[in-house]
Amino acid sequence: MMKDAPDHLDADLILKLYDLRREESLRAAREKLTSEFWPKNAKEAVAIVAHEHPLNRTYRQVSTYWEMVYRMARHGIIHGDFLVENNGEGLLLYAKVEPYLAEIRAATSPRSFQNAEWVAKEVPMGRTIAEHMRARVKKTLGAK
Repeated sequence: MMKDAPDHLDADLILKLYDLRREESLRAAREKLTSEFWPKNAKEAVAIVAHEHPLNRTYRQVSTYWEMVYRMARHGIIHGDFLVENNGEGLLLYAKVEPYLAEIRAATSPRSFQNAEWVAKEVPMGRTIAEHMRARVKKTLGAK
């Protein structure tokens, strides 16, 4: 379910979400996960969910933030295209784990990344940005 058009309430939510992203610990976690987490296979993708993994806390903070944000679009609280035009970064994390979703869900919860997956499949701008992020992941992993 998606809102027909964005309105001033959507703009207000976008600004609040931006403020949350600027919070020091979330900013550091996002930066660390973006730069250090590039799984090349299911084993590496699932390893991060173990509490002893050095990026586990970072992964949980960032993935649950984006799931919360994308849940707002899935439930019609915020306009999906408007949201993703301003907050596509979560789809980079999704693109990194997408090939290993079955394994991640088996190791954690069947609901892992369900909202990011919905945005990547059902929101027109989400599909566009997810394709861009998939290409970025492929290019980066090819260079590593």
